[in-house]
Amino acid sequence: MRYSVLLLCVSAFIATAQDADVHALVAAGAGKVVALEGEYRIDKPIFITADNTAIHGHATIIQTNPDADIFRVENAKGVRIEGLTLTRDEGKQDSTGSAVRAEGCTRLELSNLHIRDNWSQQGTIYIIKCESSVVRDCEILNYKRIGVDDRTASELYGYAFRAIDGTGIQVNETRGLQVVNNRVLEERLFATKETKEKYQLGSFCEGKNPTKKGKLAPGGDYANNWHQGSAITVSSPESTNHVLISGNLIRNAAQGIDMHLDNATCSNNIIDHAFIGLKCMHGARNVIIANNTVTHMDLWGLVMLPGTLAHPAEAAHDDKPARSPNYTRGNIIANNIFSDFGLGYERYNWEGQKSGVISLESGQLAENPVMTEVIIEGNVVYDSAADGELIDGQPQTVGPRYEWAVYIAQNPSPQGLIFRNNIFHPGKSGVANVPIEP
Repeated sequence: MRYSVLLLCVSAFIATAQDADVHALVAAGAGKVVALEGEYRIDKPIFITADNTAIHGHATIIQTNPDADIFRVENAKGVRIEGLTLTRDEGKQDSTGSAVRAEGCTRLELSNLHIRDNWSQQGTIYIIKCESSVVRDCEILNYKRIGVDDRTASELYGYAFRAIDGTGIQVNETRGLQVVNNRVLEERLFATKETKEKYQLGSFCEGKNPTKKGKLAPGGDYANNWHQGSAITVSSPESTNHVLISGNLIRNAAQGIDMHLDNATCSNNIIDHAFIGLKCMHGARNVIIANNTVTHMDLWGLVMLPGTLAHPAEAAHDDKPARSPNYTRGNIIANNIFSDFGLGYERYNWEGQKSGVISLESGQLAENPVMTEVIIEGNVVYDSAADGELIDGQPQTVGPRYEWAVYIAQNPSPQGLIFRNNIFHPGKSGVANVPIEP
């Protein structure tokens, strides 16, 4: 028998840690395939600006400069980064940079990256204006830091406070995105009472801009929302759309998945331990949230609301251009399971909150249009406390840890809500704050 063999030759560089300069290696391989092996120490970002550059291998890249990103990808098409371990030097993990920052790209692909100890308020993976791109099969481990959430530049807020902050995957102004099968884990900072007291979390402090408190500032000198950031946030209302967020494993987040987008599917994710599991707001339209498993939340399992950036269509006036409507409408919440509510690390911070495991809220400002046309079907809010808990080694039956399975804001309230085929175990005050269909 005769066989024909086709050999495909690819232009590539094979680089090892013995080579002098990884920056020069990547530059020399612009537009080609560069394979990296071994360990590299750098003190400035590795820039990729050439189309179709592919960086892969089992190398470890250690950033020694806490103010620098590890990779910067700018205005390039078809860039792929795969298989690398990215981390920061011992004692310099507290950073102002990202592990990978990409801006203005098309068909960017980040896969099988192992990112360790990039403690930053910026996204560990930070994607801006990157069309038709994917983040898949990456592991982000330990991305949070202690810092200051400074909102003094905003007239609505006008305050700054000490906080845990940090986001695993952050996306802004992007069309056509897949965030699939990633692991975003925090094993260093936990929002316990001991951590709060140690770092005086929530205490007001001085910000960069002298200002007075705005209408959305808390009273007094304490902000209980001191656990900031998200495992995954996909944002920029009115410009981010056509997004798939699926199959991700999230553990110990502030917010599990935060969405401010249109035409999106968020499905089959596992979110364990956060104070908010899923958040969808600021004019999120035509979003499907389905088949997610959400456990150990302390404030909301899922919250959907218009937010400050929701608005009707507006004609041009004065020096402002016309703008299209930005509504939170036409969404589906289906087949999600919420359990072990109120058994997270931050229960002490939110006890007594009058809210629901699923909360459907009105706008943050009076002028925000109400949310309309949401289907809520096939969901389970499971009162795990009813099964009993071990307290001091003894099984005891305790009451539910949430007020209502479902909370629907009033005055104004969302319109066009359709409930069907859900299982909602009653909370302390019942199934819902207002009558709903079974």
